[in-house]
Amino acid sequence: MKLVTAADMRELDRRTIEEVGVPSLVLMENAGRSTYLVLRREFPDLRGPVAVLAGRGNNGGDGCVVARYAANAGLPVWVLLVARREQVSGDARVNLEILDRLGVEVVEVPEAEVFREHLPRLREAGLIVDALLGTGLNAPVRGLLAEVIEAAGRLPVPVLAVDIPSGLCADTGQVLGVALRAEVTVTYGLPKLGQILPPGRELCGRLFRVDISIPPHLLRPLPTELAEAQEMAGLVPARPFAAHKGTFGHAVVLAGSVGKTGAAALAGEAALRAGAGLVTVAVPESLNDILEVKLTEVMSLPLPEVPEVRALSRRALPPLWEFLRDKTALALGPGLGTHPETRELVQELVRTLPLPLVIDADGVNCLAGAGECLLQAPASRILTPHPGELARFLGAATADLQARRLEVARETARNYQCLVVLKGAQTVVAAPDGRLSINPTGNPGLASGGTGDVLTGLIGGLLAQRLAPWDAARLGVYLHGLAADYLAADLGPRGFAAGDLLRVLPRALADLAAGRIPPPEGDPCIQRVIS
Repeated sequence: MKLVTAADMRELDRRTIEEVGVPSLVLMENAGRSTYLVLRREFPDLRGPVAVLAGRGNNGGDGCVVARYAANAGLPVWVLLVARREQVSGDARVNLEILDRLGVEVVEVPEAEVFREHLPRLREAGLIVDALLGTGLNAPVRGLLAEVIEAAGRLPVPVLAVDIPSGLCADTGQVLGVALRAEVTVTYGLPKLGQILPPGRELCGRLFRVDISIPPHLLRPLPTELAEAQEMAGLVPARPFAAHKGTFGHAVVLAGSVGKTGAAALAGEAALRAGAGLVTVAVPESLNDILEVKLTEVMSLPLPEVPEVRALSRRALPPLWEFLRDKTALALGPGLGTHPETRELVQELVRTLPLPLVIDADGVNCLAGAGECLLQAPASRILTPHPGELARFLGAATADLQARRLEVARETARNYQCLVVLKGAQTVVAAPDGRLSINPTGNPGLASGGTGDVLTGLIGGLLAQRLAPWDAARLGVYLHGLAADYLAADLGPRGFAAGDLLRVLPRALADLAAGRIPPPEGDPCIQRVIS
């Protein structure tokens, strides 16, 4: 599913109106009618009264259409217009005047004192429809609107947001001063980035996308998407009946140092759970016996080390290169350490190895200040950093990076000609050509040591099965989050460990491949995006 910024959506609206010829009044009618249909579905026992908080712009006009359908259905409804009537124009004015002719009560609220007079009545509403501010908001909410939003947010009344909760930035998901928290949000045309990214995702509640007649051909060039189960299911590698272990590739994981053999083991087992036919974990030679005990189905490869620190030596390059000649993918970094000789080894592999490569954790740290290695690589490279690791790689502040997650991921992918998997709530996958995929699966249970190592091995195992790097990255991230969601459903979002993901990964893969992941609810015109 495509995702848009506020500017993208304005351009789609403009082209639909000017190039296709759909009148803007029709778009508003479609938006309001669909919102009313979601209202009745999500609040089936609602008997009213419905209180519509309307602003003076098109968002308020959409709210007026909702009010009309509610009134026509016999629901008691009234509109609190937080503006003067003469400030309302265009299509919003048309729909406001229709309410007047139908006898629907519209209360003008030009100042705070008037709003406070009606606050007790608002408290008695069965539902508040938030149609105050739309997706064009780009500055903090102040004055009367801020007071209305704050007061409405304190009431024990459910809120349905029209297009977006008032006060939420449609592009970043950040609160601009103050914002309403909706139980249900109905957004128009396509979901907005700020409705998917935190904290916007939480403020939107149950998010629905409704079709307002934007033609599909206008949507196809958009570069940002939300990963969906149906598409991800199509990426799961097939398992032919006559296949053998060689059919599904040989993944190699280069990982581990003193105190961090668990990272190597987790990544190796995850590659196997991803479906790779064979997996070998390559580690410093003095740690090999430990890995032999930890791992049963996964093989191990001892490599030359720096004895005093038991970290991989530059002398490991010739035997490792020889071993990799007939392998299909390499994942490196989990628990690897950043000894100078290890850095040299990592940089040389990144620069010269003709295999697809997943680079995580200390692998990314070893590239700090040496990003030009990525530009020399003869095959695909997938970076899978958390924000702190990417900040070190770029020489940036983590807080600044987090404030611009999507932009930084896209810029890094383009500047270094690699795929970037920026981990976190709603993990982002960015491609060098500008494509961006945001992952909807996962939960706070993943905020635990070792879960990133599982993701590294998972993507490496999918690469080993010769999945395209863009597909391996997106599918790996989706499955990783889906496994965590299964655990959260069984155990709650706390207390499960990275190793628990390995246990449920086969179930997640099987369910996804068989289409057992529930599709978005509703028909194509009203689609559930996020629960």
